[in-house]
Amino acid sequence: MDLVDKNIENYVESLSDSESPLLKEISGYTHENVHQPRMLSGHIQGRILSFISKIISPKNILEIGTYTGYSALCLAEGLKDDGRLITIDKDKSLYETVNLFFKKSKFEKNIKQKVGIALEIIPTLDVKYDLVFIDADKKNYKNYFDMVIPKLNKGGVIIVDNVLWSGKVTQLDKYQNDKIAVYMNEFNNYIKNKKKISKLILPIRDGLTLIIKNED
Repeated sequence: MDLVDKNIENYVESLSDSESPLLKEISGYTHENVHQPRMLSGHIQGRILSFISKIISPKNILEIGTYTGYSALCLAEGLKDDGRLITIDKDKSLYETVNLFFKKSKFEKNIKQKVGIALEIIPTLDVKYDLVFIDADKKNYKNYFDMVIPKLNKGGVIIVDNVLWSGKVTQLDKYQNDKIAVYMNEFNNYIKNKKKISKLILPIRDGLTLIIKNED
């Protein structure tokens, strides 16, 4: 299910900022060589990630779910000059390829890749973050949120991907056997009932939730 008409999406892409040549290279590589290329953030979502990061101008960014590095490079566009982005993924097979992409960028020294289980790595990170992007295994979205919110500075932002899951979260009677649709609906309601944060779901691509931490 497309949340936005394809003609509108094409129009928006044509009149928005372009992808960099490196991002286009990553997109092409992903679609040609990597399983489930739909997981890639893509042009417009990537520009949104970049825009939010540029508005915040974060010193520290945490990304949960590296995939092929596209979203990390978009988020890095807003980093302070001495800022740092840590990105975590459990898939060892993509590490070297993604590392080569990072080395081609001007953010090579700002990005640190970590391979392993995010639920085990996050507690070891002794850093306060200004921006967090969650785009990994959907079953653990609630756990990721609970782990990162104490590590987020007041006023910091969490971006969560895939929260509408192709619109299936609105038709659970029809898609009750789609576990991810169920997980995402549970997560969305979990966030709705959380205090001390502001939250907004945007019907962009597969759904993005923006969360601001209002209080420690």
